[in-house]
Amino acid sequence: MQRTPIKITTYESPCGTLMLGSIDDMLCLCDWSAAKRCRQAVEKLKRALNSEIEEGTSAVIEKAAAQLDEYFAGQRTAFDVPLLFVGTDFQKTIWNELRKIAFGTTVSYGEIARQIGMPKAVRAVANAIGANVISIFVPCHRVVGSNRSLSGYRGGPEAKLKLLDREDCSFSK
Repeated sequence: MQRTPIKITTYESPCGTLMLGSIDDMLCLCDWSAAKRCRQAVEKLKRALNSEIEEGTSAVIEKAAAQLDEYFAGQRTAFDVPLLFVGTDFQKTIWNELRKIAFGTTVSYGEIARQIGMPKAVRAVANAIGANVISIFVPCHRVVGSNRSLSGYRGGPEAKLKLLDREDCSFSK
């Protein structure tokens, strides 16, 4: 049985265009449309959720867009949009851990690995973070290298830098 369609629309942020997606009153996508893997993420969602893509909006997308507007205007530091994670149990564990990183702070990949009790799983943690398709709401931009360097980001280094600057985070440029 096919589910309701995944509603998809774009959101223009000061850091670049985001693709927002929802299904069943939950946000399942907030990915950088310029990211190489954005199309792959949408296809993965279609398969995993046994659904089709439909251009348009929903109440949860409107709520997400409003909260993003507030975030970029400096009026919001946390989000309360319901999220639907599509991934492995390990990825979901990492993504939930990312949600605990406070606004204006950064942690390293190694710190995340230690927090979940798997200190040697730094590479697996980094891969799970790289697979996050709900950017900003799941703040992978707050993860930096062990030497506090910028490190990688699905939306690109410029977007990551702008987000960290927006939050007055400390890191090495």
